[in-house]
Amino acid sequence: MKTKLKKGDRVVIIAGKDKGKEGNITLIDRKNGRVVVEGCNMITKHQKANAANQGGLIEREAPIHMSNVMYVHSGKAARLGVEIKDGKKVRVAIVNKERFVID
Repeated sequence: MKTKLKKGDRVVIIAGKDKGKEGNITLIDRKNGRVVVEGCNMITKHQKANAANQGGLIEREAPIHMSNVMYVHSGKAARLGVEIKDGKKVRVAIVNKERFVID
C-alpha cells in the first residue's frame, strides 16, 4: 500500500481505542497497510522463555491500519501531499488549506 508516511513521523490516532493519542512511527508494513506507533495500541503477549530472555507476559505495541493515523504538524492533525520545488519532490503538510514543506 502506498503511503506518504515515514518511519519517525509524529502521528495522532484518529480512530479506535487509542483515539487522540500521539506517538512516533517505529515500523511501516506497506504490504498489509499497517504502522506501529510507539506507546499506542498496547497488547499483552505471552512470551515463551528462551536463552536470551525470560518468559511471561509482556506489553508491546500492535500494528494499526494506516487510515487510522494522521500526521501531526505544529500540534495539529494534517493531511500529507507532495509538491515539486526546484525540480525535487517534497512532502507538504496541509492544514486548513495551507501548505507547509516538511522535508
